Amino acid sequence: MLVFKFGGASVKDAKAIRNVSNILNDYKEEKIIVVFSAMGKTTNLLEKINLSIYNKNESEFKQLIKELKAFHSLILNDLFKDSAHPIHQVVESKIQKLYGLFDQLSSENHSLNYSKIVSYGEIISTIIICSYLESKNISAQWLDARSVIITDEKHEDTKILWKETIKSYLKNISDVFLTKNIIITQGFIGKNERNETTTLGREGSDFSAAIFAYCGDAKEVIIWKDVPGMLNADPKYFENTVKLDSISYREALELSYYGASVIHPKTIKPLHNKQIPLYIKSFLNPKEEGTTIQGSKEKDALIPSFIFKHNQILFSIKPKDFSFLVEENLSDIFDRLARVNAKINVMQNSALSFSILLDRKKINLEKILSLFKDDYTIRYNEGLELVTIRHYDQKTVDFVTKGKRNILEQKTRQTIRIVLKPNH
Repeated sequence: MLVFKFGGASVKDAKAIRNVSNILNDYKEEKIIVVFSAMGKTTNLLEKINLSIYNKNESEFKQLIKELKAFHSLILNDLFKDSAHPIHQVVESKIQKLYGLFDQLSSENHSLNYSKIVSYGEIISTIIICSYLESKNISAQWLDARSVIITDEKHEDTKILWKETIKSYLKNISDVFLTKNIIITQGFIGKNERNETTTLGREGSDFSAAIFAYCGDAKEVIIWKDVPGMLNADPKYFENTVKLDSISYREALELSYYGASVIHPKTIKPLHNKQIPLYIKSFLNPKEEGTTIQGSKEKDALIPSFIFKHNQILFSIKPKDFSFLVEENLSDIFDRLARVNAKINVMQNSALSFSILLDRKKINLEKILSLFKDDYTIRYNEGLELVTIRHYDQKTVDFVTKGKRNILEQKTRQTIRIVLKPNH
């Protein structure tokens, strides 16, 4: 059994969905679980819909639903020329259910609302795709991922209950493959033991694929992207990027942890635990080799890789009584940051101060400042960049720091991390 994952870009329109169908036709002899994201930028639109419910803005809510319907109708009308095809009514019924949520959902339960609303993207996406594959005589069966992936009670960025998930997998998957070659299911979503929809975190569809692979002892996982494989830098910002032909699970985990956007960080561990190889391949050129992620570390250090995080903010926190910064202070600081779910990208301490680097767009600045104002002096510096270089050399360091001021630097044998201030 194989597991495939296709992201939003790979199913953004009718042409892209036909391309997915062609790729699946190349694997006719295989049993495959195919995990799909929502189409195009649908999740972003659903997040806006969720916010309009929270703000009780009914006119904006209705306009956004219209946009959602128009986007999917365009794809449906291209894929299914017959307006009487039942898929049109199926999708319409899902969108009508979304309409009804404005009055049903309480603005106080924001996290539950979020998971319930954004899950419609993956559900609608997979219903359309499965129906199209069936129309092309591809042996496919739709499966609700929530019948398999069981999570804890938290609704967003939730944790997997592995024992329960494996049990659900065995119950719901095995018999399907007796009659069908392909299972079409959703990434990003699961359910808790109260039968409520939960989500695995943005870009969590990669992790979903790894969960299915782990539970089913898959032969391999292929994540289909719009890039030729895992690159040593983001092609949106850099020319002359180099494809990493083969790297270890550990190297992939390091790169994803530091912010490489090709793979969700949680994807690697379940695959490593069962030594299931992961391939990153291009859905634009599916015959090309792509990147292989497996156990061997032999090729990890061949090419320096660098990852940029933009719009960073550096805080410096000092006890107001000018005392030394000791373990008790650090424990207190971490406790306060945990209250607002602040994710630290870099931290460093001296005798008198503790510095942390955070993503500006992921925090409420006023909340951070108010957390510390009574007992600490806190200063901050905005508009910074964080660059992480794995297997660095001086040439790469000089290249990525050119024209920028070095604010903070941390270095190990394999990795250098530099906080930069652009000179403008």
